[in-house]
Amino acid sequence: MPTARDIMTPNAECVNADETVLDAARKMARLGVGSLPICGTDDRLKGVLTDRDIVVKVLAEGKDPGSCLAGELAQGEAVTIGADDDAAEILRTMASHKVRRLPVIDGHKLVGIVALADVARALPDRPVGDLLDALSTD
Repeated sequence: MPTARDIMTPNAECVNADETVLDAARKMARLGVGSLPICGTDDRLKGVLTDRDIVVKVLAEGKDPGSCLAGELAQGEAVTIGADDDAAEILRTMASHKVRRLPVIDGHKLVGIVALADVARALPDRPVGDLLDALSTD
């Protein structure tokens, strides 16, 4: 069974916790992505910032994206997967936390991102269908 390292997108770019949400949005647009890991000055993962977070937690609340810091939107411990965890663990983690993207870590270092699309390409239809069902229910 493939591991996270086998199916991830390597070299994921981070937004630094001390960068503004506006900087993060520009980086998302430049990269053509809807989320970015938030990394601290210690190179540890602090969370994940999504385009939805920017809309709901910044714009809709009337905050200034040019002064709001990405790190302010990191909530709790980030859900991650280990680089050597197998695809079954990726499926379990995505389903139990209802997430479509997982930062992949090796020790404490971010080494990539595994997305639902990566899993869909790497695994047979049945497990992926079960994951989609789990993500679609409350």
